[in-house]
Amino acid sequence: MKTIDLMLRRHPRGEFQHTSDYVDALDALESCAATCTACADACLGEPEHLDRLRRCISTNLDCADVCNAAARVLTRQTETPNELVHAQLHACILACQLCAEECERHADMHDHCRVCAETCRHCQERCNFLLGEISSSGMADASAPDESPAMS
Repeated sequence: MKTIDLMLRRHPRGEFQHTSDYVDALDALESCAATCTACADACLGEPEHLDRLRRCISTNLDCADVCNAAARVLTRQTETPNELVHAQLHACILACQLCAEECERHADMHDHCRVCAETCRHCQERCNFLLGEISSSGMADASAPDESPAMS
């Protein structure tokens, strides 16, 4: 059993509806964040192609940060608003899609981009699946938030 699985099962709040899909999504988010960071670093190690890879590096780092944030929010089970979980999953789905598309442009020439694109697609799939599961359980509305909260 994975450590995060154990922690979630032992959480003192009885509200957590533990599913293997939830843990799978957390694993995919953490794997995607690490893979995107490694891909950005590998792109930096390609000095002869650096100009071509700038957008890839930036997209990788954005995706890694979004996945890390989502994993941290999804790990918390006490008083985390369902709307925030919902928004984080939507952000991950978009970040993974954009990163996968960018990495796929370089996949024939850079194997690390191929691996990263595959990892992003897997994470996107797991987040989509979890979003559907959460929405059908009534934890969060299936549509994106209508508007952003007002900034003060």
